[in-house]
Amino acid sequence: METHVVDHPLVSHKLTTLRDVRTDSPTFRRLADELVTLLAYEATRDVRVSEVTVETPLVSTQGVRLSRPTPLVVPILRAGLGMLDGMMRLLPTAEVGFLGMIRNEETLEASTYATRLPEDLSGRQCFVLDPMLATGGTLSAAIEFLFARGAEDVTALCLLAAPEGLAHLESVFHDSGRPIKVVTAGLDERLNELGYILPGLGDAGDRLYGVV
Repeated sequence: METHVVDHPLVSHKLTTLRDVRTDSPTFRRLADELVTLLAYEATRDVRVSEVTVETPLVSTQGVRLSRPTPLVVPILRAGLGMLDGMMRLLPTAEVGFLGMIRNEETLEASTYATRLPEDLSGRQCFVLDPMLATGGTLSAAIEFLFARGAEDVTALCLLAAPEGLAHLESVFHDSGRPIKVVTAGLDERLNELGYILPGLGDAGDRLYGVV
């Protein structure tokens, strides 16, 4: 498994504002959207392409286009929806699938309550959108779900990650032989006793959409 913490002044600037408790939901949504596009640039560095010939106004030349099957972008409901537009801005031709997953706040275990994905993901590159990699239970369950349907490799985009979450993913997939990558704007200190990231930015879903 590969972990990439994006080190860029604009990423740090936007992440700092997202952390601020005074940042309201409209501003939070806008900045999360912008931040995801920056993360997506790094996350898609290994996206598959095929060579093509195109005609410029002057001559023929070689270029590349995204290979088929096209990548699949999978936001984890509900907070992952706040990352979708930022990702699709960079990958407008990708397909989108949805995974509804919820974490039991007592056991910290994740369970799936909704799916909207192709049954066969053979040969597909998948990009999972999950704002907070905390315990790692939700993300590991999502990755296992995609591999079970035949996904070839999975890259997760997270606004923040905790060491415990990364360690959990490593323990689950260390001998799987599957290409897995985590791209995040920040690696924080630790989890608290409730499984929240510290210093973190609070509950991403609540800050994106308000408390339900």
